[in-house]
Amino acid sequence: MSIRPAISTSIAQPKLEGAGVHLHRAFGFQEPQKHDPFLLFDDFRNEFPESYEAGFPWHPHRGIETITYVLTGSVDHKDSLGNSGTLGAGDVQWMTAGSGIMHQEMPTGNLQGQMHGFQLWANLPGSIKMTSPRYQDVKGKEIPEITDDDGTIVRVITGKFWGQHGPVDGIAADPLYLDICVPAGQFKRFKVDTYRNTFAYIFQGSGKFVDASNPKGVLLEKEVMGQELNIRDMSGNRTLVQFGTGDEIVVRAGPQGLRFLLVAGTPIQEPVAWHGPIVMNTREELHQAFDDLQNNRFTMPHDH
Repeated sequence: MSIRPAISTSIAQPKLEGAGVHLHRAFGFQEPQKHDPFLLFDDFRNEFPESYEAGFPWHPHRGIETITYVLTGSVDHKDSLGNSGTLGAGDVQWMTAGSGIMHQEMPTGNLQGQMHGFQLWANLPGSIKMTSPRYQDVKGKEIPEITDDDGTIVRVITGKFWGQHGPVDGIAADPLYLDICVPAGQFKRFKVDTYRNTFAYIFQGSGKFVDASNPKGVLLEKEVMGQELNIRDMSGNRTLVQFGTGDEIVVRAGPQGLRFLLVAGTPIQEPVAWHGPIVMNTREELHQAFDDLQNNRFTMPHDH
C-alpha cells in the first residue's frame, strides 16, 4: 500500500457562465493535461434565484462528456435530439456529446430558493470523439450508498468501490466518482487505482489529507488517538485537492465532519484543441466543428 500525497490545494474561483449563472470553478480551460481525462469542474451553489435562474440556454458540445450531479433543487434539460427531462436532488446525468449535440440546462431552486449541483467535463479519446450522442440519467435512489462501521457514508456514482458498482457505465475514462461523508474526527483510508488521475473536492465541513511532507500519515493517526487537531491545517469549503501517485487516499475529518467528492479517471494522453464547449484533438478538427455549427451540420451523422 502506498499513500497518494496531496500535492496541491486550491480554492474554486467565482465565475459567471451561461445567461448569468454565478458559480465557482475548481479548474478548467487551463493546463488541460493536469487533470487528464477531466477538463473542467464547476460548483453551482446559490441561495438566490436571481443568481442562477437564467440558466444555460441552448449551446453546443462536441468531443466530450458532461456529468451533472444535483444535490439541491432541480435542473430541466432539453436537447436537439428531442430528449428532455428533469434532474432532481440526488440525481445524476452523464451526457456523451460525441459528434455533436445542442442542449440547454435550466436550474430551479427548492422551496427555500436554494440550488446546488456540480458539473464535470470528461474528455473523449480521439477514436470516439465522433460517436453518437447518448444520455445516462440516473435517479438518486439507484445510486448505491454504503455506510461503514464508523459512520462514513459513500455514494458510488461510477466505478467500483467497497463491493458496490455505480449505475453509470460504459464511460471512456473508466472513472471513479464518489460522494463521501466522513464523521467528525475520523481518520479514513480510501483505495484508488494507482494509474488514475485523482482529485478531491471539499464542499462541506473540513478535513486534512495526508500531504507530501507527511507521506506516512503518522501524525494524523496520533491526532485521532487524542492529540488536539490544529484547525488551521484543515482544508474547507470549495477546496480542490490534487493527489500524487499511490493507491490510497488518507484523510482526517474536522470537528464538523467532512463531505467531499472523490474523482479518478484514466488519462487519455492525447493532444487537446479546445474552444468553449468543443474539445477536439487538432485545430483542424476544431475549425471543422465550428464550420459544421455555422452551416447546420453540427448534429448530423459523420463518417468517422
